[in-house]
Amino acid sequence: MIKILDEIIDEVKSVIGGKTIGAIVPPIVFVIVNNIFGVFSGILAATLCALAIGVQRYLKGETVKYALGGLGGVMVASAFAYFAGNAADYFLPRIISSGSLFLVSVLSIIIGRPIAAFASHLSRGWEMEWFMRKDVKPAYREVSIVWAMLFLLRMYLQVNLYRGGNLFLIAWANTLLGFPATMSVLVLSYLYGTWRLRNLKGPGIEEFREGKAPPWEGQRRGF
Repeated sequence: MIKILDEIIDEVKSVIGGKTIGAIVPPIVFVIVNNIFGVFSGILAATLCALAIGVQRYLKGETVKYALGGLGGVMVASAFAYFAGNAADYFLPRIISSGSLFLVSVLSIIIGRPIAAFASHLSRGWEMEWFMRKDVKPAYREVSIVWAMLFLLRMYLQVNLYRGGNLFLIAWANTLLGFPATMSVLVLSYLYGTWRLRNLKGPGIEEFREGKAPPWEGQRRGF
């Protein structure tokens, strides 16, 4: 049990990196300042907040790519709100993102290239041939189905909240549907995925690389 918890903590750390603050804080700053001073002030405050986070990361010698990505996201969202003249449109990119991720997830399942396999391939550098094996791919396909359901649910809730127009509710819902929901699904994906790989009885990635013959020990850590 302790070993499993250690694995989960390591996986969470690798996913979190330094990007969560940049994704969570600026939208909340936007909502608060917008309600007091208006849309333009909210945009300015959110942008400065994202920029300050990036500068802080840089001065501490940490990676700034997530902070720059957060700044870019804030600028795109701000453009939506500014040109539409509607503060709620600040959150439109997130709705579009949820819809796009849902469509990509469904398409990846249909064509037999599960998005969960691609995500793991990009983050871990494991060979794509291993992910596509008949005794490996089902685990990633099933996890991809769960991801698609999450993206669909998130989009549905975001659209309904957007139509309601309550900025505070939209901001907090987006925050909860973002990092906490994503981390919960990733942890469950890791637990289910590693269990499923063991039951599929395929080779682990190292066994695959070494060309070992069955019976295999299987993938014991990492998904």
